[in-house]
Amino acid sequence: MRAIKLTKPGGLDKLALAEVDARPPGPGEIQVRIEASSLNFHDYAVVSGMLKVDDGRIPMSDGAGVVTAVGEGVREFAKGDAVVSCFFPNWQDGEPELTKLIGVPGDHADGFAAETVTMPATAFTLAPKGYSAAQAATLTCAALTAWRGLMVEAGIQPGDVVLTQGTGGVSIFALQFAKAAGCRVISTSSSDAKLEKLKTLGADELINYKETPDWAGRALELTDGRGVDVVVEIGGAGTLPQSIKAVTIGGHISLIGVLAGFAGEIPTAALFGKNATLKGITVGSRAQQADMIRAIEVNGIEPVIDSSYPLAGIADAFRHQESQQHFGKICLDVAAD
Repeated sequence: MRAIKLTKPGGLDKLALAEVDARPPGPGEIQVRIEASSLNFHDYAVVSGMLKVDDGRIPMSDGAGVVTAVGEGVREFAKGDAVVSCFFPNWQDGEPELTKLIGVPGDHADGFAAETVTMPATAFTLAPKGYSAAQAATLTCAALTAWRGLMVEAGIQPGDVVLTQGTGGVSIFALQFAKAAGCRVISTSSSDAKLEKLKTLGADELINYKETPDWAGRALELTDGRGVDVVVEIGGAGTLPQSIKAVTIGGHISLIGVLAGFAGEIPTAALFGKNATLKGITVGSRAQQADMIRAIEVNGIEPVIDSSYPLAGIADAFRHQESQQHFGKICLDVAAD
């Protein structure tokens, strides 16, 4: 079968097609024909060399496809089932622990840039009914991160005000989940064209943060000085001070990304003065993924897919991600020639 392998020390020029033997499933395992994957910042960190992985690692943390064989003892899945992978295959439920956060596909172990994988059945859930493989592949990291940040940790309620940053996968899913929950959403972007797209997805207020650098001040104006209930913080240290300013007293900031900086000065006095909660979010558990998929099916939520590339075009897909011109998820069509 075909797979993409990454040669140390990493870099887009170190991604190459290779032939790899498929393995039949053992007890408790399933074999899956992978049809699609999707790109996340974590995957970019792996292939660019920001994260150090074993030589010859098969990248990509997201995978969706069809079960082709089941091992002894597997009852949850059958041949022909459409499935989607779990980002943390060892985190089945409960609170995060170190032992649950190891084994990430495409990083700690081989991932889904391959035509066939064999893994424990517990590393997958059923895909949403009616979803294409590409749609399902967007859920593993981006959607579940947004779901946990809003539904599990922030516990959003109808009428809450949620602020989202940018137009990446997590932020768009956060907008979709918040609107499905009956929330008011304020969305930010540096592009008026992208803001208009966010409006069509249901964003109630829009802020161009290039034109309005003090976007937190604008968020306060839009909420009559009260502030927002929840911020989906994807920037990190570079945007966290503004998020603290924007959040209401007793509000919640779900810290998801570091796109605007890994470290920096944080106004801690303002944070505790707000009595706000700052919670780090690293994706979620298999149980939370199953909950999310049930909600997706009930609400008819469909992922926003920017573009799709063949497996052999994986480097071009990451170059498109680097350009930051995309709106929504970038996918890999693993089944394409």
